[in-house]
Amino acid sequence: MNKIIYIDLDGVIADFEKGKKNHPLGGITPYIGRPDKLPGIYEHLEPITDAIASVNKLLKKDNFNVFFLSTAPWDNPDAWTHKRLWIAKHFDEKLIRKRLILCHHKQLLMGDYLIDDRPFNGASEFLGKWIHFGNKKFPDWKNVLNYFDNLY
Repeated sequence: MNKIIYIDLDGVIADFEKGKKNHPLGGITPYIGRPDKLPGIYEHLEPITDAIASVNKLLKKDNFNVFFLSTAPWDNPDAWTHKRLWIAKHFDEKLIRKRLILCHHKQLLMGDYLIDDRPFNGASEFLGKWIHFGNKKFPDWKNVLNYFDNLY
């Protein structure tokens, strides 16, 4: 049976930190402290180094079912659409069609692995293995891919 891998978007595949720093409204009220509310923030994020190629490798492996699992801010409804458009822009539609899950409670999903950079929205309580992207063990996509290549 194929293993299920969930991959977060912001901070794992899409460079949210760079996007909020470069957004023209990032330094004004009401967005200070709430960059997730910035208009259009999610639609134009740049990919994190090696993220697209690495995720494509995982998507093409026969022993994994890969899904994008992200939280979209409740107070920014455009973000829900922009996240969908972002993955369609950066990945082959045949590989990612209907593989986006937007959820505020990641611990409720059944799966084997979750690649996420932050413990919030249930990531640290995920019942499978949490691959903490950006930490010492998994600082980048090279290390994440190496981990999965050595599993099977």
